[in-house]
Amino acid sequence: MRQIEASGLTVLLAGGADREGGGDGPLIVLLHGFGAPGDDLAPLWRVIDAPTGARWAFPAAPLALEGAGFGGRAWWMVDIEARMRDTERGDDRPTRESPEGMSEAHARVVAMLAELDARLKPPKVVLGGFSQGAILACDIALRTSRAIAGVALLSGTLVARDEWAPLVAARRGLPVFQSHGTADPILPYPQAEKLRDMLRDGGAEVTWVPFRGGHEIPGTVVDALGRWMRAALG
Repeated sequence: MRQIEASGLTVLLAGGADREGGGDGPLIVLLHGFGAPGDDLAPLWRVIDAPTGARWAFPAAPLALEGAGFGGRAWWMVDIEARMRDTERGDDRPTRESPEGMSEAHARVVAMLAELDARLKPPKVVLGGFSQGAILACDIALRTSRAIAGVALLSGTLVARDEWAPLVAARRGLPVFQSHGTADPILPYPQAEKLRDMLRDGGAEVTWVPFRGGHEIPGTVVDALGRWMRAALG
C-alpha cells in the first residue's frame, strides 16, 4: 500500500498491478465509519474477491475525535446517545433529515473522487462504506450524477429521506449492495430495511444481504460483496 493526499484527505491506495494502486484496473473506494481509524477498512482489499487488477482507495475522514474521548476519525460529528434516545422514543426525525456536517463531508469526498479520477483514470468506480461511511456513500450516489458502477452500503442507515427519496429515480438501475445485522445495536435493522425499500422503490437494483449479527462485516458479507463487485465491474 502507499499513502497519498487527494483534495486534503489522506488516502491509502492498494491493489492493482503493483499492490499500491498501479495499473489501469477499476477503482473501489471505501469510506470508514464513525470513530474508526482512517485505515480501518484497508484489510478488506486482501480478502474480498474483486476483479483481477482492481485498485482500492481508503480515505481517512477529516475530523479527529481524540479530544472528544472516542479516538479515531469521523466524517461528521454524531451525538450517539441522543440518536439512541430518538430511536427508543420512535422519533423518525433522524431518518428524515440530513445530519449536520454531512454536506461538508460530501463536498470533501466528491473533490477527492474527482482528483482520483484525474490521477488514476479508472475505467469504472465502485463507491462504498461502512456505517457513517455507507451513509455518505449513499448521499454521494444520490446527490451527484458522477459515473458510478455501483454503491456498497455496509451497515448503513436511512437519513435525509425527504431529500433522498425523489432522487433515486435518476439512478434507476444502479447496482446497490446492502448488508445489515439483524441485531445491530448502533444502527437498527428496521431502518436499514426502510433504506432498502426506498432504493428498490426508486428503481435501484439492490442486492440485500442480511445476517445474524451486530454492527460488523462478517465473512458471509465479504463473500457476497466479492461476487457483487465482480458483477458490477464486469
